Amino acid sequence: MKLYYSPGACSLAPHIALREAERAFDLERVDLRSHRTATGLDFLTINPKGYVPALQMDGEILTEGAAILQYIADLVPERGLAPPAGTFARYHLQEWLSFISSELHKQLSPLWSPDTPVPTQERLRGKVGDRYVYLADRLADRAYLMGETFTVADAYLFAILRWSERFDLDLQIWPNLDEYFQRVMQRSAVQAAMTAEGLIEPKRVRRSA
Repeated sequence: MKLYYSPGACSLAPHIALREAERAFDLERVDLRSHRTATGLDFLTINPKGYVPALQMDGEILTEGAAILQYIADLVPERGLAPPAGTFARYHLQEWLSFISSELHKQLSPLWSPDTPVPTQERLRGKVGDRYVYLADRLADRAYLMGETFTVADAYLFAILRWSERFDLDLQIWPNLDEYFQRVMQRSAVQAAMTAEGLIEPKRVRRSA
């Protein structure tokens, strides 16, 4: 498998999921402005939509984060990254993925554009703030979105919450949400994915004297 990604973009979510699943995969960085990959490929021939993530398998290309996340989870059902298909819990997972995509991801995306009018930016931050209130309330009595088990929905939410500081949304205003973010960030798979994308410095191992 090969994951096409851009550092810190929403593609961080399937990157984390692949590491949580302990699957072998390759990474290929995409320049989203030129639509060229690190090996010089035209990314539009891989995903004509022009954005990441895209997961390449033998003869198949899968796009859209929610679909990729569920595919990865279903590769290793024993790891509990998604509830079994057909269960009501699985529909709750899809509910969370839809919420993150529509109420957070798409609300924050215009803030990446420097020509988004200031009043629009303020309105979007207000909407996202309201959704953060909802999330903080839901996380008051649980470690992760689905309860005490980390799922691919948490990988997606973490990837989007990382954008908060850039867009002047201080997670400390919502303590439950901030604690959740810090909890997820400490997971070894999350640390490995962020290190591989150059988002954090590799941890140095101290040598004994």
